[in-house]
Amino acid sequence: MLLRVCDNFEVSMPEKTAVLLLQMGGPDSIEAVEPFLLNLFSDREIIKIGPAFLQPFIARRICRKRAPKVEGYYSQIGGKSPIRELTEAQAQALEDKLGGNFRCFVAMRYWKPTTIDALAAIKREGISRVIAFSLYPHYSRATTGSSINELKRVLGEAGARFEVSYVDRFYDHPLYIAALAARIEEGLAQFADRSEVELVFSAHSLPQSFIDEGDPYLSHILETVRLVVERLGDVSYHLAFQSRAGPVKWLEPSTEEMIQKLAKGGCNELLMVPLSFVSDHIETLYEIDIQYAEEAKGLGIEQFRRSPSLNTSPLFIDCLAELVRKAAEGER
Repeated sequence: MLLRVCDNFEVSMPEKTAVLLLQMGGPDSIEAVEPFLLNLFSDREIIKIGPAFLQPFIARRICRKRAPKVEGYYSQIGGKSPIRELTEAQAQALEDKLGGNFRCFVAMRYWKPTTIDALAAIKREGISRVIAFSLYPHYSRATTGSSINELKRVLGEAGARFEVSYVDRFYDHPLYIAALAARIEEGLAQFADRSEVELVFSAHSLPQSFIDEGDPYLSHILETVRLVVERLGDVSYHLAFQSRAGPVKWLEPSTEEMIQKLAKGGCNELLMVPLSFVSDHIETLYEIDIQYAEEAKGLGIEQFRRSPSLNTSPLFIDCLAELVRKAAEGER
């Protein structure tokens, strides 16, 4: 891009780079719950239901049956997912941090704004260089893999000319670890004596078959936990997995099972640590804050708390910015 400053010479201005934040998305109304679920259950990179040609039909039946219950969950957290607003806030904070040579955009895998919407917005800005940044810290084919494949599919079908690079994991980045540890410290500060608190790192579950087939998700989760605990020092901690669905074998133990085990062992103070989530959504606001809180209370756990999600934590935004700058330097 050239800026003419007089008749005799021109000054070259650096071309802007688009940062495309890839996230799962969530329904923006109660009416959007069923179509959102249909998008989710139709993706064979997350779940394979029967032969490929039958999956859309089977997925539609499953979603029609599940939707009323899930609508009830969303009605308890304000009638929608806040993930779009939170991701857009992350995008704005990141853009402010990076400065004028970068513009940040958001693409949701299963809802709006779609990947097509985001690429169209980038094209309107006249930007051809894109850094696709997955907001899933721990790589899995079901999350980052699916989002990146969708981006490549859309690029291929559109015939658009973008120079694209990727940031597809950051599970061990020092600033990510520092941001998580800082949020946990905020959570621990809610208790009178941190030595009495049991930490439960709760990651989104994944079918065991994914790990058996080589998906690195579990190894990434384990490394994040190790690095965070190393920073925290002497804490009692556990790892569990939430949000499983369907009859296949999932990663264990489940978060429900872990809460039950700790309650039986006499645990009275429990701090939940959302792991693999970088912003609040149904898994934190309903599943942890409401469902697990009620279960813990019924089991006799007197103090049940959750560490705040990363959202727009300054340390987390610093992490994203450092990774973007490194990716941008790699393009040159």
